[in-house]
Amino acid sequence: MTTDEVKQIVIDIIADVAPDEDVTGINAEESLRDQLDLDSMDFLDIVMELRKRHKVEVPSEDYPKLATLASCVSYLTPKMQ
Repeated sequence: MTTDEVKQIVIDIIADVAPDEDVTGINAEESLRDQLDLDSMDFLDIVMELRKRHKVEVPSEDYPKLATLASCVSYLTPKMQ
């Protein structure tokens, strides 16, 4: 899976979890929580959707690695091969 495909998967999940948020202008280097006003439950929903849709397990100690869109892609790309 390419990094662009992983990026789109993350954006699609965010759009489903937070349908009121505009995901079209996400800055890949800025905190997703700050940009999109995501709370901790939204974040957990994103992690759960990754597991449900793509069988990707993200241990709680790795949650900080999902802080930005760029870090999500870097972290998830090897796991989604």
